[in-house]
Amino acid sequence: MLRETSKWKPHEDQSTNAKHRGGVTRSSDEGTVMGLERRGCVVQLLTKEQPEKGRILMEKEKSFTISKRQVWEAYKSVKANRGGAGIDNQSIADFEEDMSNNLYKIWNRMSSGSYFPPPVKRVEIPKGEGKMRPLGIPTVADRVAQMVVKKSLEPLLEPHFHADSYGYRVNKSALDAVGQARQRCWRYDWVLDLDVKGFFDNISHELLMKAIEKHTDCRWIRLYIERWLKAPIAMKGGALIYPEKGTPQGGVVSPLLANLFLHYVFDHWMQRNYSEVPFERYADDAVCHCRTELEANQLKADLEARFGECGLELHPEKTKIVYCKDEDRKGDYPVMKFDFLGYTFRPRLTRTRRGRFFESFTPAISNKAAKAIRQKVRSWSWQLRPGDTLEDLARECNPIIRGWINYYGRFNPSAMFGILDHINWRLVRWATSKYKKLRGRQRKATKWLRQIAERQPNIFVHWSVLYKNG
Repeated sequence: MLRETSKWKPHEDQSTNAKHRGGVTRSSDEGTVMGLERRGCVVQLLTKEQPEKGRILMEKEKSFTISKRQVWEAYKSVKANRGGAGIDNQSIADFEEDMSNNLYKIWNRMSSGSYFPPPVKRVEIPKGEGKMRPLGIPTVADRVAQMVVKKSLEPLLEPHFHADSYGYRVNKSALDAVGQARQRCWRYDWVLDLDVKGFFDNISHELLMKAIEKHTDCRWIRLYIERWLKAPIAMKGGALIYPEKGTPQGGVVSPLLANLFLHYVFDHWMQRNYSEVPFERYADDAVCHCRTELEANQLKADLEARFGECGLELHPEKTKIVYCKDEDRKGDYPVMKFDFLGYTFRPRLTRTRRGRFFESFTPAISNKAAKAIRQKVRSWSWQLRPGDTLEDLARECNPIIRGWINYYGRFNPSAMFGILDHINWRLVRWATSKYKKLRGRQRKATKWLRQIAERQPNIFVHWSVLYKNG
């Protein structure tokens, strides 16, 4: 990691006009940050004839007002996120090694209007059920450029977004959406669970640009967003595809653009036509709460028409109407559960503080999420690392395990115990491969591991959760 020394601090409002001695007026710091600008490189030179003085003044201008400070702050945000999804450490290291030259090029080209995004790399990641999710991975430099636009556009859009839109917003999270859905499922009998088919790949460029133009007249924001939407996609074989619709899922600015698009397609439309129906939306995942089955069916039909008008389609199988059965709602219907943000909402036996059990419609970690966690734990292959200690394994895996506990353990944490116990089982296998006295003796290895966990419960973060609950 590079240190952010004073040599890397960009300076605002410093002159870049040529002065006497034919030099460039800058401090030594600015020259280090952005590199010294060479004449004739993406610069407009305007000449003004002045016969009375017998000379020509050269006035230099940039097409757009983008400060070096904006590029610097964008770089720090990308750096803090380690480049983002799909960016390997080598790409980040190469970018940081030539940071001065890269940041100067980004600023110079963006402020002069000559920045064109390079092709977006297409990769596929497992989506579940044997399917793959396509991601568009921009370069690190392009992520910085997108972050410049995002930081300028987001404050303009944020005040207009709906209060129940939770995806990729400041001071809102997926757990907030799950918690709100949990409370509303207790008050409303029916849920319409929405799933948009191929949302990111089917966003209309024309409608999206109209929405952007409604909120900003900044020419460079509109220009670069349009260029990103039309940027070619580099496929695995090397072929380039020029998209006519959609925005790459994986870009820095894509979540903000997706939120804006769905704000007008769904949020604003719901507020205007179904103001009595509350909902929670996280990106393209949404649930609507209805009082009757008739209302849910009517809403579903109207939303299918609305999404069709905007070039989108509701998934015919994953979009469903769900009955929220509990202690007071005892009807039986074909569908009485749904998944939302890694949680499964369904009727469950719940115990009150006084020990009484009753049936409640509540969320807990979904089977799909639990399966993904088990696969991740197996991929660590601890049994093939007999040279490591427990502390070595914990140091590497504790941050990931802590994230699972903090997210999936928020509601009905007891549903997490089976997964945490699975982590212990993998540790038992590691112990039987490390110590000769434990080989082939899993019961003895389990007892040995439990004794260590009771003596030193802070080695692994999940031990304090498991053994606290017996």
